[in-house]
Amino acid sequence: MNRLDRLTAILIQLQSKRIVKAQEIAERFEISLRTVYRDIRTLELAGVPILSEAGIGYSLMKEYRLPPIQFTADEALAFFTAEKILSKLSDPKTLNNYASGLFKIKAVLNHQEKELLDEAKDYISFKESQYLPDNSTLNVPEILQSILHKKVIRIKYFNSSSFEENERAIEPVGIYSQNAYWYLIAWCRLRNDYRVFRFDKINEIEICKDKFTTKHPSLESFLKTTAEEKALTKVVIRIEKSGYKYLGNQHFYMGFIDQKDLGEQVEMSFLSASLSGFAHWFMLLGHDADIIEPEYLKHLVLEKLEEVKCRINGKTNI
Repeated sequence: MNRLDRLTAILIQLQSKRIVKAQEIAERFEISLRTVYRDIRTLELAGVPILSEAGIGYSLMKEYRLPPIQFTADEALAFFTAEKILSKLSDPKTLNNYASGLFKIKAVLNHQEKELLDEAKDYISFKESQYLPDNSTLNVPEILQSILHKKVIRIKYFNSSSFEENERAIEPVGIYSQNAYWYLIAWCRLRNDYRVFRFDKINEIEICKDKFTTKHPSLESFLKTTAEEKALTKVVIRIEKSGYKYLGNQHFYMGFIDQKDLGEQVEMSFLSASLSGFAHWFMLLGHDADIIEPEYLKHLVLEKLEEVKCRINGKTNI
């Protein structure tokens, strides 16, 4: 950020609350206190009526107000992204108030940025979840911009199955959040097929100047198609309440959908995309839990227990 932009941002920050401490400004812009004092002095020399009191902070005179602020496209997209998240997590009253505020923000946008927000709704989705998305370092508005302007993205992606980092050139289709993670759906030029990339597995990202011309499916149609194609198996287990209290939030990652209180036990229902993966997780609960359905899951757990037993015996005999 250049100094002129920082001075403008400091002025906006001073108007955002009654008292602003120098340390708050320093931390926000990652500058020294000495630089803060110099910036404040520059604003004062420019005629901004700033009141200061040693040990307390800075404030603007009550009569002083900035003219309406013009938001950048990235700032507007950030507000839009937050609305998507709140629509699933917040209560109706808070959501209505936020939506009302967003309309006021949209009112001061120029025509091009208004069109940008209208188009953006087709490229971002937030699915039902018990969690907020992860604090990924990736910039969601930046990626939305690349989707809207059809720009190729080059990423370095960590492949969990091969434990290797791969470089990919991709054509972004849309982003969505589910179970505490952001995901990017894109056409992978390396694999010549659509792929889903988890944000926290992307180590580097570069928005290229190259544009793609391929017309890809909409995000919602893509998600609907993949959901229909993805085989989900209903799993029902019963767990002793003495063991249930140690679950924490783990079950939300296993496709949890419902539970019933049965007195000394809790019956939990899941829709699992991988019975093998569920069997691994169930082994952590085996001392306190029973499998009700499907029968095949019991077979998988016994198989994995036998593998563990053989491995332990094998290591012992070495």
